[in-house]
Amino acid sequence: MLMVFLSRPYSITPKRPLFIGILANTMLSTVPGLSGAGPNPMGSLLVPVLDAELIWQGIITSTDATPNTPTGCPTPASITRAVLDRIGVSPLFINAGLVHRPTVPVLDLLGQAGGDPRDGPAVPDAERLYKEGVRIGKLLSAHDLLVVGECVPGGTTTALCVLRSLGYDAKVSSASVTSPDSMKEEIYAAVTRRIGRSIPDPMDIIRETGDPMMAVAAGLADGFPGTLILAGGTQMLAVAAIIKALGNPLPEVVTTVYVRDDHAASCDKTAQDIGVPITYVDPGFGEIGHSGLVRYCIGEVKEGMGCGGAMMLAALLGYSPEEITRSIISFVSGYSP
Repeated sequence: MLMVFLSRPYSITPKRPLFIGILANTMLSTVPGLSGAGPNPMGSLLVPVLDAELIWQGIITSTDATPNTPTGCPTPASITRAVLDRIGVSPLFINAGLVHRPTVPVLDLLGQAGGDPRDGPAVPDAERLYKEGVRIGKLLSAHDLLVVGECVPGGTTTALCVLRSLGYDAKVSSASVTSPDSMKEEIYAAVTRRIGRSIPDPMDIIRETGDPMMAVAAGLADGFPGTLILAGGTQMLAVAAIIKALGNPLPEVVTTVYVRDDHAASCDKTAQDIGVPITYVDPGFGEIGHSGLVRYCIGEVKEGMGCGGAMMLAALLGYSPEEITRSIISFVSGYSP
């Protein structure tokens, strides 16, 4: 298989890397038609718990759900699990604010799920969550690389609100083949009507329009003294924009080519506007003969749960693209065609 696995060359070889998955909810995911996560709008609230369960133990046990979308497309958590298991890296999960109690070990920040920003402040304790993120970043200083992923169903809509509030003419991605762009724009318009003013302070922007993950991720980047990579698409670009607005050094962002190629989003342009370096991972899912994974190439799912970052980490540790994709195929073939 001949392909460019990473869009940018890297010379770092981490000695003590750590993969972090920040888990959170926003009540926006319960708006019918807005989020492609979960079996139904209310079921979207359980997705971060199930994703963490799959990555931690290799199987979902708290429900009878399979790690596939209804069309048979393996979820990003499947990819992250396969790769982390292959490279022998155990993840650290952070509960930034969930509706449902996690079923695997987490670092619990005792946060609340993000509210609907149309109705009131979405993250009232944004400042506290940010400070907790800073403390955790310092606590993890024995590691030389943090790869920070996230699972926040509905989070591309909060990302849109945050990016626009920070002054970026951005469009965000979606887990669906057809993005509900008009719904997202209507929500952003309703949020701006509620606020009724510009918000100069980035922490206030998270408080009013964002989700708990953003505050924690921005804090981690502030507190961690080593190399930190934000693993995700337009949601992590929103985090990068917050970090820049706070006046802190920008970490790099990594996502998949499937987010880059999403014509409904402006991933590459937004990264350039922010000034954040971004790497795209191309696992070649269209060439490996798996009927579910090929759906990433037509715009389903695209990215999530830090899967692009997990694949990039494997490459930095010296694993070949073929080894990485074989591990993914082996894992997902255990429960899908």
